[in-house]
Amino acid sequence: MNGLQAQGSRWWSRERHALRRPRLLARTHATAALRGFFASQDFIEVETAALQISPGNETHLHAFATEALSADGSAHRLYLHTSPEFACKKLLAAGEEKLFTLAKVWRNRERGPLHHPEFTLLEWYRRAAPYTALMDDCADLIAALAQALQVSRLRFRSQEADPFLPPERLSVADAFQRHAGIDLSASLRPDGTCVRDDLAARAKAIGVRVAEDDTWSDIFSKVLVERIEPNLGQGRLTVLDRYPVVEAALARPCADDRRFAERFELYACGVELANAFGELTDPAEQRRRFTADMDERQRRYGERYPLDEDFLAALAEMPPASGAALGFDRLVMLLTHARHIEDVLWTPVAETP
Repeated sequence: MNGLQAQGSRWWSRERHALRRPRLLARTHATAALRGFFASQDFIEVETAALQISPGNETHLHAFATEALSADGSAHRLYLHTSPEFACKKLLAAGEEKLFTLAKVWRNRERGPLHHPEFTLLEWYRRAAPYTALMDDCADLIAALAQALQVSRLRFRSQEADPFLPPERLSVADAFQRHAGIDLSASLRPDGTCVRDDLAARAKAIGVRVAEDDTWSDIFSKVLVERIEPNLGQGRLTVLDRYPVVEAALARPCADDRRFAERFELYACGVELANAFGELTDPAEQRRRFTADMDERQRRYGERYPLDEDFLAALAEMPPASGAALGFDRLVMLLTHARHIEDVLWTPVAETP
């Protein structure tokens, strides 16, 4: 079954819908199994507002903006959220302990076999739990959905993974050494700051193109995408653990080495499925990270998104917790062996001419 890659493809035609329907029904079955999985562990399902003051403050996330009009006609900028994370953490601050949500989210400038401007993000949070508990959650959830769909292999293109095997756990530093021959730690100072030129020289030595204005994070991402990710999740799931703290986003530093953070990503068949944090609860540090990311966004794209001051206030009240975000559409793709994300979306967004 081919993906809906042609512009203006009529997914609603009877013939095309009949071809897509088995995977769409599998998606519905997977949704029910997912809800059963979390209900069995006493999680509360929550619904989060899609309209937010801030869509998130990562440098390369692009949002959809709109305006809310007051009764007097004055306009206020709002954004469709790129993640329900801020709202979920506010609920943790309010006293919730175990929650999950299947949220529609929106990200601009993203469309392709693994990307769609509107998609479904599963997020879940555990109060007072170590972030390693989420590694078990990921493995158990995927196994439960594979069992519900009677699937023995996850597949994307020519790559496969057994959803029932224990995941491989691999640190980012070990992955760079194993798959790229790069000593990542050599470019990290004891306080977690980066030595850009060291990583640039190591990347160039293995044939990765480095531009003069590439930052340390740019070079890190290039090596990760070109040399690391294609090797992850082969045969079984891979948990890529302990990201450099400069790539921590909303994760707290590791207690044993503050150059790294309590962050992992889950891979299957070379595809990133999930991103998880031991959550940072220091609003001053989170503000510093957000501001640095928005400064970089201003430099690159000529715009910045506002900070959600209400979120930063809630962060000061939030208890220790861990949380994860999983791309539900991508997981359904791998469970049904689809080649394009639009094969598993009931009503794909029309492409603009």
